[in-house]
Amino acid sequence: MNQLPIGLVFPGQGTQKQGMGEPWRESPSWELTEEISEVSGEDLQELLLHTPAEQLRRTDLAQLAVFAVAVVAHAEAQRLGALGGRVVACAGHSLGEYAALTAAGALTVAAAAELVAVRGRAMRDAAQAREGTMGVLVAAPLAEVEQLVHGMRAEGCDVWVANINAPGQSVVSGSREGIDALDARAPSIGAKMIRLQVGGAFHSPYMASAAESLRDALKRAPFSPVHLPVVANADAEPHGGDSDWPELSTRQLTAPVLWEQSVRTLTGPLGCRRLVELGPGRTLAGLIRRIDPDTEVVSVSSPGDLD
Repeated sequence: MNQLPIGLVFPGQGTQKQGMGEPWRESPSWELTEEISEVSGEDLQELLLHTPAEQLRRTDLAQLAVFAVAVVAHAEAQRLGALGGRVVACAGHSLGEYAALTAAGALTVAAAAELVAVRGRAMRDAAQAREGTMGVLVAAPLAEVEQLVHGMRAEGCDVWVANINAPGQSVVSGSREGIDALDARAPSIGAKMIRLQVGGAFHSPYMASAAESLRDALKRAPFSPVHLPVVANADAEPHGGDSDWPELSTRQLTAPVLWEQSVRTLTGPLGCRRLVELGPGRTLAGLIRRIDPDTEVVSVSSPGDLD
């Protein structure tokens, strides 16, 4: 048996699209959507097969949809023995961390789905209470992005670094006025901003009320005392069953997603020689190739990718 050490990675919100469940609907692991529907109170089959793209942009629905496809893809890959190596660690981008915790054995599908439902509703409520938005700054070094954002906050602008995705790609979050001002100043550091179609200023202090709502649910969640290491977004460090996941997952809502550093943790200290992206799209594969071009990365976004 091939014992190549591999890491599993799971995408986050923004990768959803209409009909995203269609490739998986005939697979045996599709039955997990019924379990997620029962826990979340949403009809996942309707959500994954028929819900229009515009409605899928709603934060709570987008998160459930992406989580569901990710766990179905992982379950099917496991069922077929198609991961191609020995899984040594998992990581997920923002929302994807819940699929990573499931794949690592830290949470059951039902327990993780319940948390995703709570998280999505809490983030939607927080965004409605305090309107904000996000954008991607491309082509500028992180240090210059951080210096610019820090300087603008000192001037009274609500802007923060939200995701450190890859070299030359940082996501910023804040008020609409703050992001507009940052867009105007981006050329001063050689950057271009691409606006994101999101429902709020995620991974910023604007999500403080959502973090408090989620904290209670996390403290009640049945985290397993033993599981594979999961590299947390909040600190880019691997955490096992003895870690404080309620604290890490609460902090994730208001702190930057340290994705670039997380990938380096997977391929460095954890020794992953292949990374497998499970879920909709191929976004993470593109980022990983920019972070560590020498690491093999494959995406599983349909059953055909498991052949």
